[in-house]
Parts: sequence; structure tokens; C-alpha cells
Amino acid sequence: MVRVKICGVTSRAEAQLAERHGAHAIGLLVGRVYAAPDFVEPAVADLIARSLPPFVTAVLVTHFDEPETVLRLAYAVSCPVVQLHSDLRVTALRELRARLAPRKIIGKVSVEDERSVERAKAIEPFVDAIVLDTVDRATNRVGGTGKVHDWSISARIASSSSVPIILAGGLTPENVAQAIRAVKPWGVDVNSGVETSDGRKDEDRIRRFIAAGRMVE
Repeated sequence: MVRVKICGVTSRAEAQLAERHGAHAIGLLVGRVYAAPDFVEPAVADLIARSLPPFVTAVLVTHFDEPETVLRLAYAVSCPVVQLHSDLRVTALRELRARLAPRKIIGKVSVEDERSVERAKAIEPFVDAIVLDTVDRATNRVGGTGKVHDWSISARIASSSSVPIILAGGLTPENVAQAIRAVKPWGVDVNSGVETSDGRKDEDRIRRFIAAGRMVE
């Protein structure tokens, strides 16, 4: 069974929507480095995380890449998982994994070319999972781009990884089943693909996304 994370949750109501339709995790974006409507303040993220029922995991997602800043955020927000959504050096990942224990660490790879495969191999020993996402080079934005990357590269990474692989990047209710069949990830991660045009999470799109993922054997 492929696990599903609904990312960019900004309220308890959105978290409840995700939980109601079977999401395994919700992502809380804290630590803004570019303009986006789905980042929340640490206090808000903490409130949402504490409101979740058992068996639904709160994931702190941050683009900050300075270890001490990441540590301060992690101590302020009650999440058992920290997703480091920047190109952190291996040494920084090693340090953060040790200092944040027993929290789990998710590292990020921007899927573009052969360098992405090499990056995944390099960080694999120092993370508990890897998220494969799309980078928009026009804006250098990673996450919430709505853009699909080359799934054949992601499939290569997933087939050889010793840690769980989470596929992200342009996933929608319409293409998530195809993506799962192509990549065979441990989990999938969606943000803009389950939003309306005004950037709010849409219950019907969340429901259809999770249902489509469950249909894949």
C-alpha cells in the first residue's frame, strides 16, 4: 500500500479533511524562503500538529538549510518527522539526524538528470526517507510547483534505494495512479494538485487523489 501525504496544510480544518479521507500524513510548511500562500507560522503549525489523531503523522517541512535554524523550528513544532526540503550537504544531514533523534528525517532530491541519481545515493545513508520533487528553474522553487519531472529517473532511484522513496512533483488525482505504476514509490506527496485555483485544499480532489492511489496494486 502506497502511503499518502497531503502537504501545505494551513489549518486544522484542512488537516481534518486529509485525515477524513485516509491520508497517512500531513505536511506543515514552516520557514519561508520564497513567496507562497501555504507557509504557516511555527505556533500555527504546532497547533495543527497537536490536533491530529493517532496514526496520522505530522511532518514539519522546511526549506531552511542552516542546522541551528532547523533545530529551533523542530523544537517549536511538535512533529515526529522533519522534511528538509533543500539541498543540504551530507555533513549537515548527518548532524541534523543525530541531533533531532528520535525524530525521523526526510531528505530531498530535485529530479532533473543523472546528478539526481548521484545525489540520492549520497544522502541515502543519512536520512530515513527521500522525497523526489520537481524544481522550477525559472524561479528556483522546489515544492508546490505543479510540474511533473522525468519519472524514469525517479524509478531508477526507487528501484535501488535502501530507504523509502516518496514521489512528489505535479501529482494530481488524474495522474497519481500512473505515477505510482511508473515509479513504484513507498509514498506519494501532493500539495498544489489537491488545491483549488485560490490555493485552498479541496475536499473532492483530496478524496479522489487518495482513492486513485489506493486503486494501484
